[in-house]
Amino acid sequence: MMNWSRPPYWKGSDVEEGGAARPLYPMMLERPELRWAFVRKIYAIISIQMLLTMAVSAVVVSVKPISHFFVSSSGGLFLYVFLIISPFIVMWPLYHYYRRHPINLFLLGLFTVCISFPVGLTCAFTEGKVILESAALTAIVFVSLTLYTFWAARRGHDFSFLGPFLFAAVMVLMVFAIIQCFFPLGKISTMIYGGLASIIFCGYIVFDTDNLIKRYAYDEYIWAAVALYLDIINLFLSLLTLFRASDS
Repeated sequence: MMNWSRPPYWKGSDVEEGGAARPLYPMMLERPELRWAFVRKIYAIISIQMLLTMAVSAVVVSVKPISHFFVSSSGGLFLYVFLIISPFIVMWPLYHYYRRHPINLFLLGLFTVCISFPVGLTCAFTEGKVILESAALTAIVFVSLTLYTFWAARRGHDFSFLGPFLFAAVMVLMVFAIIQCFFPLGKISTMIYGGLASIIFCGYIVFDTDNLIKRYAYDEYIWAAVALYLDIINLFLSLLTLFRASDS
């Protein structure tokens, strides 16, 4: 007796149409069961990172002496600069030990805290309404773009071409930010910066989610989590900049 059953990750087509069986996610090189286990692991890590970020930010916002120290003392400025560059410092050992468990998870947690503290300081000087609007829109956009990317990848679409364009856009954004620091251009330019940054990091969510589905190796779960986590944080900060400028 012939067995017509196929694995669930293969999609059949009509023989009369000249088609043949094809995978639901054509770019996958391994069985989707293995890839979905990897995907679930990444999103579990990101969920823990976001919870840690919200906890640290809540402490910074609610404990007023913390934010007061950064604006009232000369040492606060130097400490703030150190907090800004601390994620880049942690990235160096994380790059060398990202395959060694459990030190990679410890360094990832430290990296998340280093990112969370400046985020909390930014929220401490922002109205609660603006924070809620930015957080809600970030969540909606992230979920929507994630679902779209999975849907598009299932139909064979590939978003790897976005990489060079997004990198170039980030370079332009960095130059724009540097110009803003030395030559402030006013509220309108700040809103333009926030809007452009939001669009760019929306593109990065699609790009990194596409890489998560197709390209990351199983031992690169730390980098996959870092990439998507930074996309979420940068999108939130971009929307925060946009809404804060429009609300002022």
